[in-house]
Amino acid sequence: MKTIKDAVHDHVSIDGVARDLLDTPAVQRLRHVSQLGTVSLVYPSANHTRFEHSIGVYHLADRALDHLGIEGKAAERIRAAAMLHDVGHTPFSHNVEPIVHHETGQYHDDVDDLLGTGAVARVLSEHGLNPDRIAELVSGEGRYGAIVSGELDVDRMDYLVRDAHHTGVPYGTIDHGRLVRELTFHDGELVLAEGNVQTAESLLLARALMNATVYKHHVARISKATLRRATGRLLDETGLDADRLRRMDDHDLLVALRNCEATADAAAQIAERNLHKRAVWAEIDDVPETIIDADFETVREFEAEIAADANVGPTDVIVDVPGRPTMRESSTRVMVGGETRRLDRQSPLVEALRTAQHAQWRLGVYAPEGATDRVGRSAERVLGLETDGTLVSETRRGVHTRLDEFE
Repeated sequence: MKTIKDAVHDHVSIDGVARDLLDTPAVQRLRHVSQLGTVSLVYPSANHTRFEHSIGVYHLADRALDHLGIEGKAAERIRAAAMLHDVGHTPFSHNVEPIVHHETGQYHDDVDDLLGTGAVARVLSEHGLNPDRIAELVSGEGRYGAIVSGELDVDRMDYLVRDAHHTGVPYGTIDHGRLVRELTFHDGELVLAEGNVQTAESLLLARALMNATVYKHHVARISKATLRRATGRLLDETGLDADRLRRMDDHDLLVALRNCEATADAAAQIAERNLHKRAVWAEIDDVPETIIDADFETVREFEAEIAADANVGPTDVIVDVPGRPTMRESSTRVMVGGETRRLDRQSPLVEALRTAQHAQWRLGVYAPEGATDRVGRSAERVLGLETDGTLVSETRRGVHTRLDEFE
């Protein structure tokens, strides 16, 4: 058994298959993959990693197994899945995941190929565990998949608390101890036991507040978009492929970006926090449906067209289109009066949070500071933004453009 001192859960004891998986290269790589990507450019203490998060997820999964009375091979499979659930993450976590998905069709929880070879496969075999079964749990499949990846998963419980701790914001401080204790199975579904509507609401509210203040802070979005575009160019300009990218860590990617002439400037922008500024920051109701639903290649075409129209360099324009607002946690199941109900059909808070989420959505177009005016005007024309003549560039609104403000 190994005992690790964790910043969030205090002492975490790790045994069995999870103990042996801890020292595999796939898990150790996560020491060098930041949990929040470029969010540390906003919150300087947000330097925690996917490695410590994996330990936290294992810890909460282990507690959930004790509470739910799951033992034997089924329990060991879940413990292994909890420890391995993030090995498919790209450098800087979700920041460049869209690049890998575009090239391979894989998301971070598609880990079949990563678990079936090398040290991880050997450890799983030594413990009599099938890598395919573990991969299914990581992707949320099967009776117990929801423990690791679902609306009430231990992954979410750990990262909300951990991200709040390391950023210093109070919004993610959920009662994860109660959440774990109140988990139960009803008709094969993982649900919260009777009397826990407010417990479920707290998880939903924490996620909504962390989204607005941390995960989707405009500086985090600008730096993430910069990194994502540069990584796409890196694949275009070099022999690097998406499978190799997926196995790199943050340091590997930054070095590769610095060593490529086409991406060296972007690497310097991130390293020196000398980022593009907002040229457009448009609400969802001002953006045509075709823009919101544009695919990866179409967005790149928009960037080239805007750059040409504004007479700036081809890498001077970044178009950042978030996905449509979603609230996966709203489908959490809660026991009410002896029956299972979806949270969004039981809690009036859900609709209010959906309204807030819709109101907070923004399309961003970013450009170098001296070019925001003309890039903003070109973006309005090219994208057909319905701004009723309102200029949406930061500078044209007379609003500060410095990105070192903690808003």
